[in-house]
Amino acid sequence: MDPTAKRRIGRTALEATALGFGGAPLGGFRATIPEAEAQAILDAAWEGGVRLFDTSPFYGHGRSELRFGHALRQRPRDQYILSTKIGRVMHAARPGEAPPAGMRPNGLPGFLPRFDYTYDGVMRSLEQSHLRLGLDRIDVVLIHDIDLWSVGDPDVLEDRFRTAMDGGYRALHELREQGVIGAIGCGLNDAGMCLRFARAGDFDCMLLAGRYTLLEQGAMAAFLPYCAERGMSVILGGPFNSGILAAEVKDSATYDYATAPPAVVAKARRIEAVCRRHDTPLPAAALQFVLAHPVVCSVIPGALARSEIEANIAHLRRPIPAALWHDLKAEGLLDPAAPVPGG
Repeated sequence: MDPTAKRRIGRTALEATALGFGGAPLGGFRATIPEAEAQAILDAAWEGGVRLFDTSPFYGHGRSELRFGHALRQRPRDQYILSTKIGRVMHAARPGEAPPAGMRPNGLPGFLPRFDYTYDGVMRSLEQSHLRLGLDRIDVVLIHDIDLWSVGDPDVLEDRFRTAMDGGYRALHELREQGVIGAIGCGLNDAGMCLRFARAGDFDCMLLAGRYTLLEQGAMAAFLPYCAERGMSVILGGPFNSGILAAEVKDSATYDYATAPPAVVAKARRIEAVCRRHDTPLPAAALQFVLAHPVVCSVIPGALARSEIEANIAHLRRPIPAALWHDLKAEGLLDPAAPVPGG
């Protein structure tokens, strides 16, 4: 596969590269990355032909956007697609103010987030993003983290869904109509909530993280067919299921940002065994598989080092025998209806 091949985002005029770049790690999500290394990672992505860059105010509470802006301001603005998200507004911590319960200690010192999916909150969030990025145009804006996996409480989930559709969505729709932004969507960890949003509004794309991968294809039941019917695109985040598909499968492998259950490890090892029989690295199969679905316009793995960017590019360019996909389906490890490269 060509990682630099362009694919249209929904029915918009925007075109994303098949390989994009996810900005959560540059915010400090999984490790502390020094500034110089963060810029080297972004440089490697650009040099490798990546032209879709996805970030969020939540990634490091502004740190990821600041780093993206520093790198991208040096590039021709008409040569890349920039995506960010709404839902959390940052503020300078007041003296003695405690961070929200359960918040990861990965943010910029002195800045704290609060949820805000209202009309005014979205406008404020985007204004802050423009200032952190130092860029006057954001191409794709996504409603972020309104799913049970992120929220935890069904009642809170319902309240945020209603607020977003009554307020935040209206703001995004207006900005798209005015030509301020090119595409709108949601960035979620749940295919069911992606489908619910898609049915409730007029969206161009959805960023689905971790729910359509070499390990699980539940999104094929309803969400992906609906996208195909409506002409919506899917940006695929979390193609390695937060780690278990990124390298040799170990007992300590992570899945959904926690230690993988034994049954998940066992299935991943069976997939890995098929890949080995066909002399194919597991992450190469993981990246190429998701891009075979016709509604997927880009896959956006993050990276902790320049070498990971280079490895992802190599994985996509690596030839994979058709027999690998046949064997995965024959052994019940892949949905029989799942599109596969070359198939």
